[in-house]
Amino acid sequence: MTTSRKPVSAHKRIVIKIGSALLVDRDSGLKAAWLESLCADIADLKRSGAEVLVVSSGAIAMGRTVLGLARGALRLEESQAAAAVGQIALARAWSASLSTHSIVAGQILLTLGDTEERRRYLNARATIAELMRHGAVPIINENDTVATSEIRYGDNDRLAARVATMVGADLLVLMSDIDGLYTAPPHLDPDARFLEIVDAITPEIEAMAGDAGSELSRGGMKTKIDAGKIATGAGCAMIIASGKPDHPLAAIDKGARSSWFRPSGTPQTARKTWIAGQLEPAGRLTIDAGAETALRSGKSLLPAGVRAVAGEFHRGDPVAVCIEGGREIARGLCAYDADEARRIAGRKSTEIEAILGYSGRAAMIHRDDMVIASGQGAGV
Repeated sequence: MTTSRKPVSAHKRIVIKIGSALLVDRDSGLKAAWLESLCADIADLKRSGAEVLVVSSGAIAMGRTVLGLARGALRLEESQAAAAVGQIALARAWSASLSTHSIVAGQILLTLGDTEERRRYLNARATIAELMRHGAVPIINENDTVATSEIRYGDNDRLAARVATMVGADLLVLMSDIDGLYTAPPHLDPDARFLEIVDAITPEIEAMAGDAGSELSRGGMKTKIDAGKIATGAGCAMIIASGKPDHPLAAIDKGARSSWFRPSGTPQTARKTWIAGQLEPAGRLTIDAGAETALRSGKSLLPAGVRAVAGEFHRGDPVAVCIEGGREIARGLCAYDADEARRIAGRKSTEIEAILGYSGRAAMIHRDDMVIASGQGAGV
């Protein structure tokens, strides 16, 4: 039995991926009018209370237009040079279009390691969270100026899915030149059926994915299905939709054809299940009774409540949270290295900068990075 889909506007944290061919014309460059219509849609979503992040392709496509590079495959150094020029133009375009709605844009360039290595992952996530806290729209792209084939995603579909899981988004919208998933490539098979709702990404669904599309886009349907596996497995719904019409987000809610992929649970439950069941703790924090009460009521673990630190671990590593006597009541990702945790244990958050020499996180373990053990109160 299929699950009814929710409109875009019903979601709270939305990642929107924009394909190069939507944003850049190979001859004339930026499609400014289309971008303005999309930013109007983003402004409407923000007015409804949603947080919006954009993963925007187009830097290399814009840069090659500015530099006058020939069509066809580019050498690595040409791609990197085009990206260096194109990123400036791309950031300027997004900033200008969003500013007409009094929205601030913030540019973030990521490489594969930024979402795979825990320390860099936490730093990137914290930066994105702070931008959203101030009402800004993060504009994210792969850092094509430095990424090589060995350290790159190679497409922004999977990057967008990683960003969606990183920030706990409840919807990922992949916009490109195709309006959704078909049982076969529709331009090759006239009998191909359109799938409006996908309850689960099965091997049969994966087999329906085609190859890469336009010259300006690296990603085909296969990368979109790969992105769907990442996103839906983390509790994030996904939509594949055509971005060709003006106001493409509004068009989805008005009934434009698109494919909706059902999430597995919610972002919070998926993340906390991962923390609770798949990470071996690298250390142990022993807490006092006051901290235990705070954790059971859904609060973060502050340094003041930590009585002892055991083990050798790094920031972002999983640690067990125990009460006096050694019983584990929670597990989470620590915001400090073990030696730093020992130095600030039992101290107020306002003292962290004086002790460590820099202003660190207020919480030893943020509540979003922690799960209470089963039967111990608010947990997974």
